[in-house]
Amino acid sequence: MSKALMDIVLPRLAQRLNRQIRRYRAGELDDDQFSRMFETLLHQQYSWLANQGIPEVEAAIAVHGAVLVLSGPGLRAEAAEQSLPLEVVEQRAIRAAAGDIAEHYGVSEERATRRLSSIVAYYAE
Repeated sequence: MSKALMDIVLPRLAQRLNRQIRRYRAGELDDDQFSRMFETLLHQQYSWLANQGIPEVEAAIAVHGAVLVLSGPGLRAEAAEQSLPLEVVEQRAIRAAAGDIAEHYGVSEERATRRLSSIVAYYAE
């Protein structure tokens, strides 16, 4: 996956997700509404990429990768809470995302794991 694709997906997703988080924190959305809106947001990003001619697998990896990168603060908090190295928590999240990609897009879990790990390593703070 090209760096340019992630440089497009990350800001688009971050901006939209930030709006939803602000609404959630302001009490405008409950847990269920936030979850549904988050799922819709991911679907919209995937559809937008598909409409731009990005192959399905690449779009799925880009969206999952962006979510992992944007989840960095939560993953760090989870690692601290569980007294685990951040890498362990990140790897669990990456493997879960890779499993989802493998299940739905016909790519090997190993390949998806490698691709997602590269994205997280490159873009994570």
